[in-house]
Amino acid sequence: MNLPPLDFDKTAGLIPAIIQDAVTNKVLMLGYMNAEALQKTVAEKIVTFFSRSKNRSWTKGETSNNFLHVVDIKVDCDKDTILIKARPDGPTCHTGADTCFNEVNQENFLWQLEKIIQNRKSNPKEGSYTTSLFQKGINKVAQKVGEEAVELVIEAKDDNEELFLGEAADLLYHYLILLAAKNYNLQNVIEVLEKRHH
Repeated sequence: MNLPPLDFDKTAGLIPAIIQDAVTNKVLMLGYMNAEALQKTVAEKIVTFFSRSKNRSWTKGETSNNFLHVVDIKVDCDKDTILIKARPDGPTCHTGADTCFNEVNQENFLWQLEKIIQNRKSNPKEGSYTTSLFQKGINKVAQKVGEEAVELVIEAKDDNEELFLGEAADLLYHYLILLAAKNYNLQNVIEVLEKRHH
């Protein structure tokens, strides 16, 4: 990981390091790094700070095992602050909270559901409806998407909110199964939409 030279002199030898979850984009914490802590972070791909209270380098998680695994590091325009995108092993805050700002750090439910569906595909589970669809093959999965789409269209013509939303959920669920069956995911579809938007 090649970083541009940072201006440690401007900030008395310590630069702020903002830690952001690489998946959820939640800001997890703010710490400070000297050149040595940054060097260790880059080399080991685990976040190390310089503790102003302990007056030494310390690796986040050295006592709790809640390490922050580096995914990417960005340097700001003034070269005196860094943004580290990381995967946390557990709660980031010493209080036990997900973040030092007391926010819940959780993936969007659709991404969680997509992972569950993918897991059912990779690790079939007896009695699982999702597993049974994968086992019946692509034609059955595609047929279910078609059926759910028709049911949603029918419900759209009425004013029953519960039935309409129920059918919308059924369609989205089966659509995610179809994507997985074809070895695609939501991110692939999002990328297509983003290209069309520009």
